[in-house]
Amino acid sequence: MTDDPQIFTVRDFRTESGAVLPQAHLAFRTSGSPDAPRGAVLVPSHFMAGSADNGFVIGPGLALDPAEFFVIATELLGNGVSSSPSTTPPPFDGPRFPVTTIRDTVALIRLLLDDLGVQHLAAVVGFSMGAMQAFQLAVSAPGLVDRVVALAGTARCTAHGVARLEGQLAALTADPVFADGEYAEQPQVGLSAFGTVWAAWLYSQQWWRDGLWRQQDPDSTFESVMAGFRDDFLPGADANDVVLHCRTWQQHDVGTTPGFDGDTAAALASIAVPVLVMPGATDLYFPADDARLDAAAIPGGLFLPIPSPWGHPAGAGASPEDAAFLNDAIRRFLAGEAIPEAEGAGQEGPER
Repeated sequence: MTDDPQIFTVRDFRTESGAVLPQAHLAFRTSGSPDAPRGAVLVPSHFMAGSADNGFVIGPGLALDPAEFFVIATELLGNGVSSSPSTTPPPFDGPRFPVTTIRDTVALIRLLLDDLGVQHLAAVVGFSMGAMQAFQLAVSAPGLVDRVVALAGTARCTAHGVARLEGQLAALTADPVFADGEYAEQPQVGLSAFGTVWAAWLYSQQWWRDGLWRQQDPDSTFESVMAGFRDDFLPGADANDVVLHCRTWQQHDVGTTPGFDGDTAAALASIAVPVLVMPGATDLYFPADDARLDAAAIPGGLFLPIPSPWGHPAGAGASPEDAAFLNDAIRRFLAGEAIPEAEGAGQEGPER
């Protein structure tokens, strides 16, 4: 993978909100050769993450081996490198930056692929908000991608997800220094409160009960873990960027893609390629029951929970067992092999 992200620029980019950015920047990295034997794979980024944060699935011997695939890793609008409130000049600086959508980023990704000469993708593999982008690409660009892998993410943000994010945003924006996004310095008290609230949602109840943080650092304690969330959860992050990512997350629904009139199930039913839906079995952000509904609505949907107590990060290979499980499943899925543990398409579930 290249050392630093490259920047793809589109002039006069019209967002879904109607705002036109004079320059929209999409950060990305590539690894492998454009002539890789198994084609190109897209890996879109997750919440406040970069294109280098996919080492759990990209690399020699992993599911997305650059010796086999040309891997294109992109960065979501608002992450502080792609166009963001913190990096855009007036009149779209800070709180004046438009609330960009998952579809806005996907539109830029499609333009990037054209620029790279990539006319077809063997797969798109995304974690969390990256999974949202993976679902959206399959809906927005039928025929572009052969297979979709959604790791710990769903095709829409449910009301529960909106409510959770509202609580975390309330903790951040209650800091008087935030000043409706017009701050002169970062609202550190608000960012600390945001990270503290985030902590209880990120991992499962079992993870906290069993003190599984010790698996990553045997010397860590509950107090040191909480201090990390409070003091250094998102190192160097800009508060307006954090708010934007939360708003982007909250409003996403593939059902609001033009032509589907808000019908999420209909949008998912339009996906004509195999989709592997892999939630964390104990994820509190994107519960497995929600992911099961997505898989059931897709004609070629496969549902395979990651059996892990690591909550949401299980979808990013948080433990060695999680990483081995998801890499093995993705490898088999991309090779067209059967996955015995997966539930097939058309599984019955509660009404959406």
